[in-house]
Parts: sequence; structure tokens; C-alpha cells
Amino acid sequence: MSLQGKYQVLIDTAKASGMSDLAIAEQEGVLHIQGTAPNADVKNKLWDIYNQIDPNFLSGDVVMNVDVSTSVTGQQVKVITESSNLNIRKGPGTDQPIVGKAAKDEIITLISRANDQWWLVRTKDGEEGYCYAQYLEPVG
Repeated sequence: MSLQGKYQVLIDTAKASGMSDLAIAEQEGVLHIQGTAPNADVKNKLWDIYNQIDPNFLSGDVVMNVDVSTSVTGQQVKVITESSNLNIRKGPGTDQPIVGKAAKDEIITLISRANDQWWLVRTKDGEEGYCYAQYLEPVG
């Protein structure tokens, strides 16, 4: 089965979601999905579908480079790590690549609560990804 066949539901959802600049390509045994989601719910839904097809993203045969439209604003949250930086990951899981870091006590933007453990955030520098929720605290 081709990767596009294996992940047809994920591809169909991405196409139907109103993503801008959507590009889907299969290269060297990896399916690449890239584009800008109109809101955080779309991005979270794509990660949920991916996890349903490939639990815990173990096969590594999909690379999703999906950002949320910069017009989406959110609540401010503070990084409350003990002493180190907080990792910002491409997807909701510790197995996902680190795409950035937020410093202890830094204020960042909460775009969406993907689930109880992982929140979608954006730094002032525009780095977007998922952080472990226990290290974030709403401001105000």
C-alpha cells in the first residue's frame, strides 16, 4: 500500500479543511504534508488523525509542516519550568522533533489546548509548536 493510500483520511481532511498553500508529496518513503491551517482546531485534528493511523507516530513515515494562520491570536501563558528552557515540538509528543525553546518565565501565546497534556503555542519570534502543558500557566 502506498503512503498516500495509508494516510488517505489525513490527506482528505487536510484538503477539506481550507488550508492555504497545501502541498502533499511522497519522497523517499516519507509523505510530506505542508501548509497553513486556518485555525488551531484544524492542526490539532490532523495530528489526531495521524495518531489514530500510526499510534504514537512510531513509523515516522509522515512529516507534517503545518502552521496556524498568524491572524489567530490567543491567551498569554507563562513558562513555569524549574530552571531549564521548555521544548517546543513539531507535534504533540516527546518523540516529535524540537522546533524551538521558550525560556523559564517567558510569556508566550497559547493558540489552543490540543489535549490535557499538550498545548499549541507560538513564541514572540514566531516559533510554533506543542509544549507539555504542566509547564505553562495562564497569565492574568
